[in-house]
Amino acid sequence: MPLTAYDLTGRTALITGAASGIGRATALLLAEAGASVHCADLDAQGAEQTAEESRKSGGRARSHALDVSDRTQVAAVVEESVRADGRLDIMATIAGVMHRSTVLDTSDADLDRVLAVNFKGVLYGCQEAARAMIAQGNGGSIVTMTSGVIDTGAPELLCYGVAKAAVYQLTKTLATEVGRHDIRVNAVAPGWIRTPMTDRHVDDAQGSGQQRMARLSPLGRVGEAEDVAHAVLHLASDASAFTTGQLLRPNGGVHMPW
Repeated sequence: MPLTAYDLTGRTALITGAASGIGRATALLLAEAGASVHCADLDAQGAEQTAEESRKSGGRARSHALDVSDRTQVAAVVEESVRADGRLDIMATIAGVMHRSTVLDTSDADLDRVLAVNFKGVLYGCQEAARAMIAQGNGGSIVTMTSGVIDTGAPELLCYGVAKAAVYQLTKTLATEVGRHDIRVNAVAPGWIRTPMTDRHVDDAQGSGQQRMARLSPLGRVGEAEDVAHAVLHLASDASAFTTGQLLRPNGGVHMPW
């Protein structure tokens, strides 16, 4: 049956940023698809709440406190995940932060903080996951999270946009290097998605940001975290067994690059 391609039974997935938003939705969906899911986040309580929700629904899930900008912590969580389940099949590097400032007002501290989480954190996750997958010899799928801002100028989002563009380059480069180990590496570039992060940094109390972005989409709505989680599931599963180094854009048609 075609849907068996999306069955993740017997596989282990590690999700960063799993306490809320896209990371939480992804962790819950991959667990529903049968994976043993490791929920990692700087917000340890939030990560455990995601894991607990998954377990209540019959899923298998554990939680980990993780600062993705700390290479040592990333290595330790990957090691813990492999030790718990004997393997690592899927890595989704979703943790991220957003900072607003114009180009002229951006400080070294602003840039360093965003790059530390949004680029270095992804790099560390990709490195440690790839090493674990190569060692076990069963292949695997790494899914990174970039953004629609890489397709256009985004006022006041310099740090965020630069980091996300770097993640896309990392994705393509890593795909060329680990493909011989049957490890696929792909990226997801969401458009405007309703999450706690976008609520905090972009929207206002009246939701005018959401309304404005809904008008820009041919579909007439903003995205939900679950829309992106399904894109991650596709890239993590056997449904994309011949897909690597690619970018999937769940953005409601707001950006349609050639």
